[in-house]
Amino acid sequence: ALDQKQVDEWRKAIPLKRGGSPEDVAKATAFLASDDSAYITGQVLQVDGGMLT
Repeated sequence: ALDQKQVDEWRKAIPLKRGGSPEDVAKATAFLASDDSAYITGQVLQVDGGMLT
């Protein structure tokens, strides 16, 4: 388990100031699987709250 202080510091480093949730990933996945993304090709969708590594 991670130390809560360490987790809080990690969250502060994320531009959206929170960790991602399973729902965040599920919504991105549903979008990519839907017709709404039919014209999107060759892209990487970062589901990371703005924190690029």
